[in-house]
Amino acid sequence: MSDWHETTLGKICEKQGGSVQTGPFGSQLHASDYTVVGTPVVMPMNLVDGNIDDQGIARISDKNVSRLAKHKLVRGDIVFSRRGDVTRFALVSDREAGWLCGTGCLKISIGNPTIATPDFIATVLASPNSKEWLIRHAVGATMPNLNTAILENVPITLLPIEEQRAIAHILGTLDDKIELNRRMNLTLEAMARALFKSWFVDFEPVRAKAEDRDPGLPNEIADLFPSRLVDSALGEIPEGWEIAPVSKLIDFNPNEPLRKGELAPYLDMASLPTAGSWPKAPIIRPFGSGMRFRNGDTLLARITPCLENGKTAFIQCLPDGVVGWGSTEYIVMRPKPPVPPEFAYLLARHPAFREQAIKSMTGTSGRQRAQGESVAAFKLVAPTGEKLWHAFARFVVPVFQNIKSHSETSLTLAVLRDTLLRRLISGEMRVNGLIKEVRP
Repeated sequence: MSDWHETTLGKICEKQGGSVQTGPFGSQLHASDYTVVGTPVVMPMNLVDGNIDDQGIARISDKNVSRLAKHKLVRGDIVFSRRGDVTRFALVSDREAGWLCGTGCLKISIGNPTIATPDFIATVLASPNSKEWLIRHAVGATMPNLNTAILENVPITLLPIEEQRAIAHILGTLDDKIELNRRMNLTLEAMARALFKSWFVDFEPVRAKAEDRDPGLPNEIADLFPSRLVDSALGEIPEGWEIAPVSKLIDFNPNEPLRKGELAPYLDMASLPTAGSWPKAPIIRPFGSGMRFRNGDTLLARITPCLENGKTAFIQCLPDGVVGWGSTEYIVMRPKPPVPPEFAYLLARHPAFREQAIKSMTGTSGRQRAQGESVAAFKLVAPTGEKLWHAFARFVVPVFQNIKSHSETSLTLAVLRDTLLRRLISGEMRVNGLIKEVRP
């Protein structure tokens, strides 16, 4: 392995004509610069599992893009979150070329790949060793921060270029499957959210029956919905349904037994997703103080900017019967039977519910928190009988079971990927036999 050597990310970028630079500061990109249509701006919340998620992405006009041209992205760039979860990054694909590196991010331009390819560098940066290094060297007591100097000093084991391509190819197939699972989960969740909105927000089955249209449901389920809407303080609602605070259907921050010092699964704020329901894998830590939860609970971040960014999770990742714990900045939501557990998560993702939670925030700038009492007082319209709740569960429970299955598969694939990477980088396993297959 005489052709392998240790270097740093900064030295690689310098040798290849690349760079590491900070995204535009707030003084360069104001809230008033954002538009409904225009060039997408990649923010930390858009960096999801090594890819750029364009859901809810900010945009700016062509005029501002020209002004901030040095922050434009090209294929092969790597965008890092500058604060918070400092291991969060994404590799820029053809789709995102021409988009802008946003505030709160750092951009790594690898340059002309004569000694290192962007795919290989991204693969190394995703390894547990690199993540641990970034966390250890981040600065800031309350919130970890990265800067250009820290990223430039990330250690890289540099392999011959053909071996880099082979490793990136092997591990890329696993990453592709993980990404496919993530996208399938987003599609499944979108289906469940659409059903939630149809039944409990827009009352589409009731409207269809009132207008003598086919509600598009099996007869035994369609029969559970009334055939007319009546006036109420919230507008038209299904006849026989009630207006109630959400606290009538859901327990907020329920008590759970967990002794101080007892080992239990722990989820920090960085573990909660901004899109999708599945959090990062919990770690085992002795309980100190924090919110406690079980499988079937929904975790809603209540502090700025985590609430506004959408940090929310539906818990299915714990062993059966085990109590987990996490940040004191969570609101825990647990439906009361017969309301299915999935209902709380779908409600927590509902724009009107989130809007009330955000409006209830109080506190000093930068440390504002949603008030549990205000969130629990959110008014909704609900059926009074059990049968419709059971019918709703018949649709949504299998959806979230599939999400769990895909997520667990992805965790297994990620462990396999990290194990292969460690063995390949250390030289314990070589890829010479695969080089011919991936030569450009």
